[in-house]
Amino acid sequence: MVRLAGKVAVITGGAGGIGVEAGRLFAAEGAKVLLVDIHEGSLHQAVQSISSEAVSFMTADVTLPEQVQQYVRTAVERYGGIDIFLNNAGIEGVVQPITEYPIDIFDRVMAVNVRGVWLGLKYVIPEMRKRGGGSIVITASVAGIKGTPGVSAYTTSKHAVIGMMRTAALECAPLGIRVNTVNPAPIETRMMRSLEEGFAPGDATQAKQNISARVPLRRYGSPQEVAQTMLFLASEESRYCTGGVYMVDGGMSAL
Repeated sequence: MVRLAGKVAVITGGAGGIGVEAGRLFAAEGAKVLLVDIHEGSLHQAVQSISSEAVSFMTADVTLPEQVQQYVRTAVERYGGIDIFLNNAGIEGVVQPITEYPIDIFDRVMAVNVRGVWLGLKYVIPEMRKRGGGSIVITASVAGIKGTPGVSAYTTSKHAVIGMMRTAALECAPLGIRVNTVNPAPIETRMMRSLEEGFAPGDATQAKQNISARVPLRRYGSPQEVAQTMLFLASEESRYCTGGVYMVDGGMSAL
C-alpha cells in the first residue's frame, strides 16, 4: 500500500536536487504534489523529469508574504488542502570569513533560509489545521549542529531553523501537526558544487575529496537518501515523531 495515498504535499525549493527527488518519491507514494521555487525554468524541468500527473508547480519567492500566501492558496484550490509541508527552500551564500562576508549576501541567506521557513509555517499551519493535522518537515543541515569556517550565514540560518522547528512542534502538537527537521551532510547537488568552488577556487575536485574524507562513510549522500527520510517523516510511520532532528549525514554528527 502506498504510504501517502490521498495526501497533498507542498515542497518549497522544489526545483533543487532534494526537492525534485522528494517530489518524485511523494508522488510515487500516492500524494498530490505542488513544487514551489523561484526558478520557473527549473520547475518545468523538474515536473518533466518526474513525469507524473500528480505533480504540478508554481513560482514564488519564499521571502515575500504575499507570494507565500499565494502558493498556499494554490495548493488549497488545486488539491483541496495541505497535509504535508516540506519547508525546503534554501541558499548557501558565499564562502568568506565573517570579517569579509558581504552584508547583503548575509541578509539574503537569512531571508530565504529563516524568514522563508517562518513565513511558510505562518501560512501553512492554519490550512493544515483544517485538515485535522499533518506533517511539516524543515530542511536544516549538519551545519545546524556544527560550525564551519567561512559559511557563517548558512550555519547561522540552519541553527535558527532547528530552534524554530522546536517551537513550532510545541505549538502545533495540540493541533495534530508534527514538525521535524532533516539535517543532511554534503549531498550531491548544485549547492555543494557551489560550496566546493568557494572552499577551493579553481580546485573544486580537491575540495570534494577533502570534504568526503571528513564524512565517516567517506562519501557524499544522494538526494534520494535524504528524500527517503523525508518520506518517513511525512508518513504515518512517524506518527509519534515530533520536535526531532533527523540526521542524514553519513556519521558526521558523531564526530
